[in-house]
Amino acid sequence: MKNKKRNEKVKDQVILALFTAIVLLLAFTPFGLIDLPIIKATILHVPVIIGSVVLGPKKGGFLGFVFGLTSIIKNTTAPSLLSFAFSPFIPLPGVGKGSILAIVICFVPRILVGITPYFTVKGIEAVVHKLTGKKNKAIRSVATTIAAVVGAFTNTILVMGMIYLFFKEPYAAANAIPVETVLSVILGIVGTNGVPEAVAAAVIVTPVCLALEKVMTRLNMRSDGK
Repeated sequence: MKNKKRNEKVKDQVILALFTAIVLLLAFTPFGLIDLPIIKATILHVPVIIGSVVLGPKKGGFLGFVFGLTSIIKNTTAPSLLSFAFSPFIPLPGVGKGSILAIVICFVPRILVGITPYFTVKGIEAVVHKLTGKKNKAIRSVATTIAAVVGAFTNTILVMGMIYLFFKEPYAAANAIPVETVLSVILGIVGTNGVPEAVAAAVIVTPVCLALEKVMTRLNMRSDGK
């Protein structure tokens, strides 16, 4: 019994390490971006969502933490126009120093990306089972697709919402726009970036999750976050 539990733990850690490596690979190479006609959409949230659904909210939250950590590192070492919102080491426009609130933006949305998909799947399955008494692969597939969209929008909406809440004036100064137009600009970004990223997540996450869950079942591994 002890050997069985030890083997399960080793398998869990190996898969978590693999997902962590994928997050790091996407973060520090061009593979983390999808070229679209107008914008570049990130897929960094995708392995976090998959990890949440397959490995559970604890490991998913850890992957989200890694996602947030890579964001701080990248925005500190290679700052861009809006890096002040993602790194406390980058000065705000017109202020001359960074803000600790950048850490909140980096970590809170990304950690939640690793949590919300798991509970979305479980919630949908529970409701459908209660209403119909059914629980099958088709329901799991639909629930996973919805969870992927929820995870993607968790990242986009919370990040952009916190930027508006915490850094409305610096954001306006950095983009040379009036403060009163910041909300409309941010809502536009949520639409133009958020929708393609959600679609990309839905397309990638569902088949990968179903395949991984099948493999994990064969290996007698748990996928309930315990």
